[in-house]
Amino acid sequence: MRDARPTPKFVKVRPFLLPVLAMFAVGASGANAQNVDEIIAKNIHARGGLEKLKAVKTLRTTVKFSDGSFRAQFRQENKRPGKVREEFIVQGMAQIQAYDGKTGWQISPFNGRKDPDLMSADDMKGLIVDGDIDGPLVDYKEKGHTAELVGHDSMEGTDCYKIKLSMKNGDIRYYYLDTDSFLELKVEIQTTIRGALQESELYYGDYEQVNGIYYPFAVEQAQKGSSSRQQFSVEKIEQNLDLDDALFAMPLAEPQAKKPSAGK
Repeated sequence: MRDARPTPKFVKVRPFLLPVLAMFAVGASGANAQNVDEIIAKNIHARGGLEKLKAVKTLRTTVKFSDGSFRAQFRQENKRPGKVREEFIVQGMAQIQAYDGKTGWQISPFNGRKDPDLMSADDMKGLIVDGDIDGPLVDYKEKGHTAELVGHDSMEGTDCYKIKLSMKNGDIRYYYLDTDSFLELKVEIQTTIRGALQESELYYGDYEQVNGIYYPFAVEQAQKGSSSRQQFSVEKIEQNLDLDDALFAMPLAEPQAKKPSAGK
């Protein structure tokens, strides 16, 4: 079932008024916090509700990827709490990145490496976020993030609530939620990798329902300011599969065969 809901004077202050204004400012700040929480709660409800989201213990997403004439497959597997494995597959060869809740690792055959390597803290920042099966907005306070409603903005003609999420890892995300459906239409991401600021944008559409939860089946990704977008087309979403913990754990490197001694 496809969701078709996306469209969402200067006054001089007299000294004796300062205490009153201070009290008003505190009240306004509390109201803003309440509003952002209300909007996030409506987003969670629009996606299917907290109970259904929490009932998903594992998730596998199978995707077709295209960038111009280049084609590939992408598969992401998640398991609570925080485990994730991502495979980027080209002509039967897979680049793998995974996080088991403690350690991030990768296998990069396109760079001539067949053995697993540990990932740096910077390189696995995005992977750890991908491991959050519910997404950063759900239980954001418990995760150490802070959220702020920064007002309304337009996303390709659709009125959206714009939420700034300051994440525990230092990243900043701006969520554009359709004012009608409360679903994400766009997310702007600001992250720092090895001291350099990187800004990217994700666009979401073609929401479809899988067992009572709405997922975007069309995702586009671009560097901020670029007119070129990478296309992700979701083929299948599978919930509550039996995914072994070993799938996310770093495998042992294969032992190297000993070279024969000279003269033998």
